[in-house]
Amino acid sequence: MGRRFLVLSASMGSGHDAVAAELSGRLRARGHGCVRVDVLDLLPAGVGGAVRTFYRTVIHHAPAVYAGIYATFFRSGEGPRPGSSPLATLADAPLLDIVGQGAFDVVVPVFHLAAQLTGGLRARGRLGAGSAVVITDFAAHRQWLHPGNDLHLCLTPGIADEVRRAVGRPAAVSGPLVARRFLRPAAHPWATAADGRHRVLIAAGAWGVGTHIARTARWVAGAGYEPVVLCGRNEELRREVERVPGARAVGWTDDMPGLLAGAHALVDNAAGQTALEALAAGVPVIGYRPIPGHGREGVRRMAQEGFTDYARDSWALVRSLDALTAPGPLRARRTAAGRSLFDADPVAPLEELAARHGASPRDERSPA
Repeated sequence: MGRRFLVLSASMGSGHDAVAAELSGRLRARGHGCVRVDVLDLLPAGVGGAVRTFYRTVIHHAPAVYAGIYATFFRSGEGPRPGSSPLATLADAPLLDIVGQGAFDVVVPVFHLAAQLTGGLRARGRLGAGSAVVITDFAAHRQWLHPGNDLHLCLTPGIADEVRRAVGRPAAVSGPLVARRFLRPAAHPWATAADGRHRVLIAAGAWGVGTHIARTARWVAGAGYEPVVLCGRNEELRREVERVPGARAVGWTDDMPGLLAGAHALVDNAAGQTALEALAAGVPVIGYRPIPGHGREGVRRMAQEGFTDYARDSWALVRSLDALTAPGPLRARRTAAGRSLFDADPVAPLEELAARHGASPRDERSPA
C-alpha cells in the first residue's frame, strides 16, 4: 500500500536537510516511495544561492539587520504584512513538473519558503497532491503558516493549538525528527577531561554563527568546566576558540552522537536541530546568547515549555550549568521532559493525508 511523498528541504545550514533525510528514511521504512528536493534549486538560476548567501551573511555580520527582517516579514502583526509568497511563486512551474512526473500523493515542505510555495499552489487549485508542512522550529512564525496547506506537523501540542487557531486547518503533533541513533542510551559513563572537569558542548550550528562564542567558552572554562565548541564550518571561529585556555574547538563532524554521549550539558543559541539531538540523547540544554529572530524566539519558547533553561546573562549560565550537570531531581525532570518530545509518530498523519489525496496505491517503480 505504498504511497508517493515528495519532501521539500532547503540547504540553509544543515538542520532542514537533516530533518528531510530522517523523514524520508522513516517513510521508506514504512514501504512508501520518497524523493527529496531542495526548494532553493527550484528557483531561477542564481536566486536560491543568493538567498542562502544573503541569509548567511547577515546572520554572521549584521545580526541587527536580520532582527529587523524577522520583525517585518516573520512576526505576526496588525494589517497587511510582507511575506515570502512572491519569491515562492518563482518555483511554481518547476515544482508542478516534478509532482506531475513523479505522481506524488503528498508534498511535504520542511522549510518555510517551501510551505508558502505549496500553500499558494493548493489555494489556487493548481496542486492536486496533498501538502503537509513539517514545522521544524519552536518559533512557528507566520512564514510557516499558509491556509492553503492541508496539514501542519508541529513539535508540541501547544504549537499545534496555535497553528490551528492561526490558519483554521488541521495540525498534528509530530515531535522532532531526529535520527534514532541519538535516542540510544550512552554505552559508557560520562567522559571527563583529563583533569576531571565536566564537558560542556557549545553549539554554533553548521555555519558557526553566534555572539561572543569564544568569550562564552572562556567564561565556561573559568567556571571549572571543559568547553567544547562546535564550530561547524567556520574556520575563523575555530582558530579563535583554540586560543582560549582550557577550551577545545571541533569543526564540522558527523559524530554528534559520540560528542553528546560524553557531554554533561549543551549551551545552545538557536533552538535548532543540535538542541533537539541533545534532548533526544538525554543531555540538558541551556539557551544562551541566542541568534536573532527565530533563534531568540525558539530558545525562549523551549524554556517556557519546560524543556530547557534560558540563561539571560553569564552568571545565570553558570548557575544553570551547576544545577543541571549534577545528578538530582532538576536534571531528571529536564531529561524526562526532553525525551517526552519524541513519543509521537510523524509518519501516521502523513499516511492518513496520502490516503485521502492519493488516487490509489502505486507499484514499486522509482518515482524519480
